Amino acid sequence: MTTKTKQTIFVTGGCGFVGRHLVKNLLADSNEVWVLDNLFTGKHPDAWLSGFLKKEEKNFIVYQKENQKLVFINQDAIDFFRSCIADGGTCALPYFDEVYHLAAIVGGRAVLIEQDPMLVATNHVIDSLFFLWASRTKERIGKILYVSSSVSYPKSLQDRTRHVAMKEEYLQFNNAETVGLTESIYGWIKLAGEYLGTVAVQKYGLSVVSVRPFSGYGEEQDLDYPIPSIALRAAKKEDPLTVWGSGDQGRDFIYIDDFVSALRIAIQKISDGSAVNIGAGRLTTFREVAEIMAELEEYHPKIVGLTDKVEGSFAIYSDPTYLMILGWKPTHTLHDGFKKVLNQVKSKLI
Repeated sequence: MTTKTKQTIFVTGGCGFVGRHLVKNLLADSNEVWVLDNLFTGKHPDAWLSGFLKKEEKNFIVYQKENQKLVFINQDAIDFFRSCIADGGTCALPYFDEVYHLAAIVGGRAVLIEQDPMLVATNHVIDSLFFLWASRTKERIGKILYVSSSVSYPKSLQDRTRHVAMKEEYLQFNNAETVGLTESIYGWIKLAGEYLGTVAVQKYGLSVVSVRPFSGYGEEQDLDYPIPSIALRAAKKEDPLTVWGSGDQGRDFIYIDDFVSALRIAIQKISDGSAVNIGAGRLTTFREVAEIMAELEEYHPKIVGLTDKVEGSFAIYSDPTYLMILGWKPTHTLHDGFKKVLNQVKSKLI
């Protein structure tokens, strides 16, 4: 039996939906986890850490429970990295075996991508400063994981008349023909972040992997996202049960625990700045999502698409072959994951 070595790990954006699940997973392995988050959309650790002793220090809040330790930096990423760069890169931080860069302006499509794209553009600054900081303090960093997006793939491969399962080879910086028009400003920005990761490897000798997540979901996800919002309507047994757009558009839904396990595999197995998909490899339409939710709730509503609501690209789904070659295996079916979301949503209705 092998014993896991305790590591010190930095997670930017660690209080968001994915970040919280990742941090809990890292803590469960007895790692010391440092979290940077301004709580723009994230939740304070007080709300999701249970049983930890809390101690406030000058610039940090330290949470401790037995062999688990979390250090929380409640600060905007832009301000933090600017001050660290001015300080020579250290900011009194320890050596980090792993750095997961999740910090970004995110939100549901209606909240940000459609209504306030210039706020989304702030991510350019966050990513640029992050990689500048990393290049200035590379001796104090082991491995870096950058969270990109599946919407960075060319929009032409995602429409109604032509859509394919996305392979990593469909988007490579050494082949200009694979870099096409993205689905949104968010896709452009994440694509630029991936490119910065390749520069960090080639020019500064850092270990970097980019991941292209598809549609992650799970308990405690904001209702701005489709799975919890459809689950809530199903839990209320609404009839008709509505979905955005035509409902014929589809996504590749991956349960959050499987998402996190993929992150942890990717950072260990890839270091050359290249990217890997994080998706289950199944295209599921929003009508099918509603049907599964209704089935789980044991009722038979009419499924109605809200055509006045934006639906985005018609089909975004992954080919997970490369991820599986790295050793990843999913542990949840759609029914498994959707049931957990439904149960959590229903617990809040009581």
